[in-house]
Amino acid sequence: MKTRRIGKTKLEVTEISFGAAALGGLYRACPREVAIDTLQAAWDSGIRYFDVAPWYGLGLAERRVGDFLRDQADGSYVLSTKVGRLLRPVPTGTVPHYGYVDPLSFDADYDYSYDGIMRSVEFSYARLGLNRIDILYVHDLGGYTHGAAKNAVYLKQFLDSGVKALEELRSSGAISAFGLGVNEVPVCLDVMRQADLDCILLAGRYTLLDRSAVAELLPLCRQKGTSLVIGGVFNSGILATGPVPGSHFDYMPADDEVLAKVGAMEAIAKSHGVPLAAAAIQFPLNEAIVASVLIGTAKPSSLTRNMEIVEPRLAEAIYGEFEPYTLVAPPLGAEAVRV
Repeated sequence: MKTRRIGKTKLEVTEISFGAAALGGLYRACPREVAIDTLQAAWDSGIRYFDVAPWYGLGLAERRVGDFLRDQADGSYVLSTKVGRLLRPVPTGTVPHYGYVDPLSFDADYDYSYDGIMRSVEFSYARLGLNRIDILYVHDLGGYTHGAAKNAVYLKQFLDSGVKALEELRSSGAISAFGLGVNEVPVCLDVMRQADLDCILLAGRYTLLDRSAVAELLPLCRQKGTSLVIGGVFNSGILATGPVPGSHFDYMPADDEVLAKVGAMEAIAKSHGVPLAAAAIQFPLNEAIVASVLIGTAKPSSLTRNMEIVEPRLAEAIYGEFEPYTLVAPPLGAEAVRV
């Protein structure tokens, strides 16, 4: 599989990467053997960049990714995980419901400070059982997750000291790159105006449907040499399923406007003899600053099915036909959007 460079670093990642949230039991249980089989399917397909986070299954996904990658040769893969949440043990059966089924018995506290980030990295090494992490993303900083008031506190915490931790880790060679892992554009702009990032893992905001990143973030990334890793290319599923009953957009049931837009996009894709999902998964790779498209699943069959539509590449000219049906996320209010 082709690779692309992360920012101005020497790190190369495969154009398609694997996101491990589902391996932590996101929305449905994921038995360990299925998780390992899914990772093996990703490896067999040529994927060599794997992304995980302490949040995914409250440590469970990191354990599983580490178990798989421990058997692979040193230097044969790229691994990213995230900082910003510290896990603490809680009594069995008292884990709050965060959407993960059968997570480990931990809860999470937000901490974007220097000490919090350094502690998070050490905990991740232990859960992964690996001695190398290539990329660290600051997870879910921003008003989308925290609301305006809390985010002001967390953003100051990160800019005052958290950035220093990441810069020290990079300069020491402990990591090769760092950035943000978020679901919104505004916090990316806020941070990039005050700090240099190698990359941003942006979920759902530069897709065939949602072009929120186009107006300001893409030009700023080009100017600063910051790469994008694009997650959520199916916008919570609707670009994979089409506008069927029960389809979701941005983690919520799709409204009539979104259903109509996706219906029009589906018709365009059919007119070219390709599934809408193929256009969705390939679209971000037409942008030079996009280093990788992240796909996540807990089923080997789904992984294989998605990889089958990565090639052959669609003609770039096709994407202009989708433009009239794109949208931009509304401005964030004072309250958290994702709760």
